[in-house]
Amino acid sequence: MCKLCDEGQPQLHPSSSAGEGSRWSSRRGFLKASAAAGAAAGGGLALFAPRAALAHDDTAPEHSGHHGRRYLIRGGSVMSVDAGVGDFAQADVLIEGRKILAIGTHLNAWGVPAIDARGRIVMPGFVDTHHHLFETSLRSFLADGLLFDGLDPRVEQNYFQKILLTFAPKYRPEDVYINTLFGSLSQLDAGVTTVHDISQIHHSPAHSDATIKALRDSGRRAVFGYFESAGGVAGNQYPSDARRIKTQHFSSSDQLVTMVMGGEIYLPGFEVAWALGRELGLQVAAHIVGTFGMRPTFDALAAANQFGPDNLFIHMTGMSDPAWLKARDAGVAISLAVPIEMNMMHGTPPIQKALDLGFRPSLSTDVECTLTADMFTQMRTTMALQKMLLNSRGLGENGPAETSLPPRLTARDMVTWATLNGARDLRLDGKVGSLKAGKEADIVILDAEAINVAPLNHVPGAVVSLMERSNVETVIVAGKVRKWKGRLLDVNLPRLRRELEASRDYLFAAAGIPRDLFRKP
Repeated sequence: MCKLCDEGQPQLHPSSSAGEGSRWSSRRGFLKASAAAGAAAGGGLALFAPRAALAHDDTAPEHSGHHGRRYLIRGGSVMSVDAGVGDFAQADVLIEGRKILAIGTHLNAWGVPAIDARGRIVMPGFVDTHHHLFETSLRSFLADGLLFDGLDPRVEQNYFQKILLTFAPKYRPEDVYINTLFGSLSQLDAGVTTVHDISQIHHSPAHSDATIKALRDSGRRAVFGYFESAGGVAGNQYPSDARRIKTQHFSSSDQLVTMVMGGEIYLPGFEVAWALGRELGLQVAAHIVGTFGMRPTFDALAAANQFGPDNLFIHMTGMSDPAWLKARDAGVAISLAVPIEMNMMHGTPPIQKALDLGFRPSLSTDVECTLTADMFTQMRTTMALQKMLLNSRGLGENGPAETSLPPRLTARDMVTWATLNGARDLRLDGKVGSLKAGKEADIVILDAEAINVAPLNHVPGAVVSLMERSNVETVIVAGKVRKWKGRLLDVNLPRLRRELEASRDYLFAAAGIPRDLFRKP
């Protein structure tokens, strides 16, 4: 980090954005100490006004995200996801340093470099409230898998036994690092600027530190979910190491990576994790799945008034009505991973139950060993399933036809669930989740002139019903451009992919599972 650059005086530095010397190019980045965090505050030598970042048609604004640096996103269709700001068929977004300075039509920003966003949609970055990044090297391994053995005797490769009990205990810290980094960069490429990484790989403090370093090195916003050591590897220090982790890595709330405490209610001793999380002032998160037999424990927690606004519950399938009411009254946050819940036999996603009780759920991607981790899939699937279930009721397919149905989810609803609701559920809505002056600039610019979208007739509809990863043209996190015109910046993907493949090969060998590209379920 260059102090002069941060203070508005650009310096010429050797480029390391390509080739073997890139900061993402080697596992040695994990073995070295973490880089210093944060840009220097104060522009002591910028006496009159911030110096403009440099921008050209084919290059991203230089030094974006640094203190005092301004640039303009010009002429895009702006969907702010903020009721007070509203939407604009064509408008500008002015960014200075990490934050949004102004949003409006024809902003007067003379001399400030501009990103031409005509024909583009400008909106908040997506927020994924539940993902397991350590499993990236196991992508598609369980495309046909269920949650655990015994749900269908014809399906032999299932999540709990194969991923958590067989593969997970074999992870080394370097496996954790490259899996988490690669998966995080992949989501960044898809416009997911914030993730809650539910890491169940804490076999040692070194494993925990590797996870945190990977999240930081990815350059996006993340919530580090400190969950168990899957498989209960001997010597693990969960949950007690949470004190060290919070003190060492999360002493400030003003950083891109923050922390959540995990406490799975199906594991013995979860009460200790919940108490420790609350002692440390952390949110407490847990998977709540009826198929796993959690309902009696969940009912007991509800009866004992153990829920609070600091809880984030994921899935919420198969729970009793009284427990749902207790969760609502306590202000609990709910994250739904609808495509995974439908595929892996978690139970029917409780979309309508949550809506009927007044919850405003967020969306999450869960596991790439089974399904993709982009938010377009989450939005489309959630909206389609809710409409299908309501349509069935209206048509009387399973009983008398109902004439008075709840409202159908809209494309705009889905955008809100995938942005602002997610930020709120992770306690980040004061910073991100919508576009508003004063908030940090976590922004995606989507190509609405692409062959799968043009012509643009409805902005929320285009995002939810038509778009996918290829439409994510530019991604900005805390003012810093991380993806520019379809390409991640400062990333040596070929080398990272080789490291991920080497990790995969090690894990399969260590787990004693042969690699068979065409195996049966």
